[in-house]
Amino acid sequence: MEHTICELFAGVGGFRVGFENSSGDWRTVWSNQWEPGKKKQYAFECYRVHFEKYGGIDMFSNMDINQVPADCIPNHSVLVGGFPCQDYSVASTGARGIEGKKGVLWWEINRILKVKRPPFVLLENVDRLLKSPASQRGRDFGIIISCLANLGYSVEWRVINAAEYGFQQRRRRTFILAVHNSTNYYEEIDNISVYDQLQSRGFFSSIFNVEAFSEKSIHSINMMKKFSQLDKLDILMVSDKFSFEFNNAGTYRNGKIYTVNTTPESLIMDCQVVLGDILEKHVDEKYMLSDDEMEKWTYLKGPKAIERTSKEGHKYIFREGGIAFPDYIDRPARTMLTSEGSKNRSTHVVKDFETGKLRILTPVECERINGFPDDWTNTGMTERFRYFCMGNALVVNLITHIAGKLHEIIEFEN
Repeated sequence: MEHTICELFAGVGGFRVGFENSSGDWRTVWSNQWEPGKKKQYAFECYRVHFEKYGGIDMFSNMDINQVPADCIPNHSVLVGGFPCQDYSVASTGARGIEGKKGVLWWEINRILKVKRPPFVLLENVDRLLKSPASQRGRDFGIIISCLANLGYSVEWRVINAAEYGFQQRRRRTFILAVHNSTNYYEEIDNISVYDQLQSRGFFSSIFNVEAFSEKSIHSINMMKKFSQLDKLDILMVSDKFSFEFNNAGTYRNGKIYTVNTTPESLIMDCQVVLGDILEKHVDEKYMLSDDEMEKWTYLKGPKAIERTSKEGHKYIFREGGIAFPDYIDRPARTMLTSEGSKNRSTHVVKDFETGKLRILTPVECERINGFPDDWTNTGMTERFRYFCMGNALVVNLITHIAGKLHEIIEFEN
């Protein structure tokens, strides 16, 4: 088995950078990045500038993924991608066929997996995926697990906050590993207990240590018993009736979901990277806050109690707490959003080392917060879009650790 990757929803190449930083054995055979509604495909151009001479880019790489024939995608060992959290409900199309909600990119992943069946799938999403939608908690993730199960995969997931493992950003994301049941690795996992898998010997628990928990704290649901038809999970039934409290770690195997709440192992983080470690010196004056702006920034960052009126006409008080102003530089950065750099409550504001003035982060500092090389996005895109791309990115050095484990697993397959 080769160390080959297919990268979907590639952005500016976070998964690829992380994997290739892990080992020179990794080779990306195909990638796709398409920003709907944008005339200028800045993210793809950034990806192309960095990777075109190394392969993995073709005529389909900057095309809407639903227009790409799955059989035109090269075979690969690992499919990776960070896809949006949306409403994954399905509808009947007659003769009990199903149709995913239009515009939901999960169904494109599912379509490609039906044709390519790679041995391993690594996906990233926001942490609220496990609890959506609010009206039927857990349904969306239940649909994803059911689709993967019907294609012959077992699943392991973990919500990981990068800062809790020494990295430079408090970015909490759901990571999902699907393992095809034909692999040696599946046989290895299937021969250990669920407790051991979630405690220390599973994919994520062997990389990111957790505190010991009681076996009794694991709760489960038998999907095949409740939601199957003709030895397959009924996706329409799951969409209509499934509800389950997913915790931050878990596994699906042999027809059952197991889940537990885990806590990162308490370690003295001598190597903890903080915001102050990545700040630049000699920063341009244009990033400094002016005296005229200070009142606006103080309001945005401060606590609020605002009277509002609902759609139904009743009044209520909207409240939100204050944010540190300026940001603490002896802690990891807060979660970076796509609005970073704008005059916005969530934008980081720091005290400049040299002038003592308050300022926003530079694009290079935002790249460092996600673990990218300096000026990675300085490829012709606007500065505003450089911030946007970093708000959409993942923590690259976290991916490097995950890729290292996958490298070992593929060696075991061989």
